[in-house]
Amino acid sequence: MPVYLLSEDLIFPSPKLAAQEGLLAVGGDLSLERLLLAYRMGIFPWYSENEPIMWWSPDPRLILYPDQLKISKSLKKVINKGDFELTMDQDFKAVIRACAESRTETNEGTWIVDEMITAYCELHETGLAHSVETWMNGQLAGGLYGVSIGRCFFGESMFTRISNASKVAFVGLVKHLQGLHFDLIDCQVTTAHLLSFGAHEIPRARFLDELATALKAPTLKGRWSFSSSTPVQSRIH
Repeated sequence: MPVYLLSEDLIFPSPKLAAQEGLLAVGGDLSLERLLLAYRMGIFPWYSENEPIMWWSPDPRLILYPDQLKISKSLKKVINKGDFELTMDQDFKAVIRACAESRTETNEGTWIVDEMITAYCELHETGLAHSVETWMNGQLAGGLYGVSIGRCFFGESMFTRISNASKVAFVGLVKHLQGLHFDLIDCQVTTAHLLSFGAHEIPRARFLDELATALKAPTLKGRWSFSSSTPVQSRIH
């Protein structure tokens, strides 16, 4: 399949033209308008430092329906201990920077380069990108971030500094999305970690159809928060 070179025009080729692994196009920019168009079309940016911006729409697509969340017995025990506190949108910049740093420290490489951080912080400022923070003893222990449009949450990355902190953040997010009646969480690419939470692969064509339905709902812009300041186990049960 061909890989398309984007111009300054605000346009993407159909995601159905992407190769199976998902690479669709290169180039363009990370402007707010282009990012939002990409997400609405089921496309996301993913590239490394010193590379051109690459745009992807893999087939199959990993998704999680919020009401199909699975929580292991061991994670339930961690949650029930109540050692963690959860917040939302309290420190988005710290979360996205920690996601980048955690991958660099483990020599995995990161697509969360400086221009990505700037772009997603702008999305956050417009009320479209959100973070979940997990705290222990007043210190940031883990978290995640992503983009919300309509009734779809597009997960981007997560990190942990203390065992299970990112898992607790993820459960907190999914429970929050359940309360908001979200249709799906786009997990983008398959990992064993996300499969363990109940995520599963669906064909790209089906994902695009379900995304189109989810995007018909109004977007809940602005800062998100949990409904109380009680310990984590009360928030996500």
